[in-house]
Amino acid sequence: MDPDKIMNGLSNELNFALKAMAKTKNVNEKEVYSRIVKNLCESLGVFFNFASEMMPFSSDDDSESEDIPF
Repeated sequence: MDPDKIMNGLSNELNFALKAMAKTKNVNEKEVYSRIVKNLCESLGVFFNFASEMMPFSSDDDSESEDIPF
């Protein structure tokens, strides 16, 4: 499966859950949505961590890619 599609789907679900949580008045329902948001954020974090680990292995063939410009 395409990681971009997964990340887009997770972020869409996250937006939906946050909007639903904002509309909810019941404390128990807010707690349920907060757990959903937490789980979705953790799932997105897995992809972000994977992407950050793969950054040094980019497929760019630039000879200057070894130099960090700071």
